[in-house]
Amino acid sequence: MPTPLPPDLFDELCPSTLNPVRVGDKWGAMIVRCLEGGPRRFSELRVPLHGITAKSLTTSLRRLQRDGLVSRNVGAGRSPQVTYELTPLGRSMIEPLNDLCAWAAEHWDELLDAREAADLG
Repeated sequence: MPTPLPPDLFDELCPSTLNPVRVGDKWGAMIVRCLEGGPRRFSELRVPLHGITAKSLTTSLRRLQRDGLVSRNVGAGRSPQVTYELTPLGRSMIEPLNDLCAWAAEHWDELLDAREAADLG
């Protein structure tokens, strides 16, 4: 069993929220990052994804499944546990995501300036 996801995995000021490149949707890259350490239950994913609704998480997971990045696994038993995990294709996203996060961190100020200018706009 993987260690629990920390609630502060995604800081509100983290460059990942500024990254203009999306994987699936707004939450896709963060979900991939959450699944990097192994399979997770739905409720575990909600811990570090502050602000995501159950409906949005379900929608994002379904999109990632449709794209072949995430698999949904239903365990056997009377009350089967459902987990989500990265497929090999999803795992291949980790290195590009690391590069995108590094890029966003490097261009943090430029991204903030552009967004502020557009918001004032």
